[in-house]
Amino acid sequence: MTSTDASFGAADSAVARAIAASSLAGLPLPLRRRVLADAFLADVPAGSTIYRDEDDPRCLLVVAGLVRVVVSAPDGRTLTVAYARTGELLGAATVVVGPAPVSAQMVTDAQLLLLSARTLAALGQTEPTVGWMLARDVARRLYDTIDAVADTSFGSLRQRVARHLLDLAIAQPDGRLVAAVTQQALAEAVGSARPAVARVVAELRALGLVATAAPGLAIRDAEGLHDQTWSGSVSPR
Repeated sequence: MTSTDASFGAADSAVARAIAASSLAGLPLPLRRRVLADAFLADVPAGSTIYRDEDDPRCLLVVAGLVRVVVSAPDGRTLTVAYARTGELLGAATVVVGPAPVSAQMVTDAQLLLLSARTLAALGQTEPTVGWMLARDVARRLYDTIDAVADTSFGSLRQRVARHLLDLAIAQPDGRLVAAVTQQALAEAVGSARPAVARVVAELRALGLVATAAPGLAIRDAEGLHDQTWSGSVSPR
């Protein structure tokens, strides 16, 4: 991991766009500057872990790339409970209540803006606007986790695979949606075995919902794939 001092003006358009797309954009400019005063950029390669179980509080903004949040079992199995992409904050809950029993892993090469947890905690207790921003972000992550638990608990393997493919899909320059994931990584994300996931992928391919694409699977019909998820199947039409 390499880091550099961050400039958050027009000169760094990627950071500026990520901030504009995030909950930080709702802060008054003077407060936003205080939140960002101690922040720094980090380039993190795919496969790296930026936060491990019970590390000190850490909050970050995804500038580019895809990050997944996983819970690990004692036997080494993992379950993905959330994904974050450009413009999304991760770690607000650790700022409020302390270390979390999860890990944050890079699905792709990523650029992250690491915020000062100490600064956020101090401002969150003295500045209502910052406290409300943190509360909203924690609530948003809570709802995401409820959805993930529901999909995992109530969904079939096909429904869980469909959900993770949609969560992993990233728009390509040519307009395609591609989930850059191996079948082994997909199996780990849904808590199943690779042969079982391979059968599900073959079924989705036969339905015309996905297709093989380097490096992973192209989403040919996103709405149709969503219909295959548990939330899609129970949502009113």
